[in-house]
Amino acid sequence: MLNENIKAIRKSRGLSQEELAIKLNVVRQTISKWEQGLSVPDSDMLISLSESLEIPVSTLLGETVIEPKVNDLKAISEKLEIINLQLAQRKTARRKMLHWLFISLCTVIVMIFAFLIVLNSPYLGWDYHDPETAVVGVTFHAFEWLFFRLAPIILIGAITGICLTRKKE
Repeated sequence: MLNENIKAIRKSRGLSQEELAIKLNVVRQTISKWEQGLSVPDSDMLISLSESLEIPVSTLLGETVIEPKVNDLKAISEKLEIINLQLAQRKTARRKMLHWLFISLCTVIVMIFAFLIVLNSPYLGWDYHDPETAVVGVTFHAFEWLFFRLAPIILIGAITGICLTRKKE
């Protein structure tokens, strides 16, 4: 079968045994022996032969190549269209989720700001001689201090995120 395929494909490409032999750097008799079935090319030569004839090795070895039919191409294009729609829907859903996450983050930051302003730092008037009160007061002060420095940066980032993820029409 290999010998018949080599001969048929060589002839269909319009090559003589001599021309194919030159491409493969072998003598013409080697091509003749392959085509007569007296010998077979080794794996490296089989790859070189397939490259010279511009066909896959599987075709040389006898695998039939089935050309895709018009209906197959139509079915494939329909499947690709469905996949593209699904990817677009996922992207839209992800964008909406991020948009609402940024809005929620802004809301939480504003609520914490309001809560801390209303409390007006009550820990400043506490008696810090009691160790438990001192720990709670220092923790509360550290949170407030850190929040008032980081929250504006986070709020600006969240507002930027809202702007970037809003629906563009």
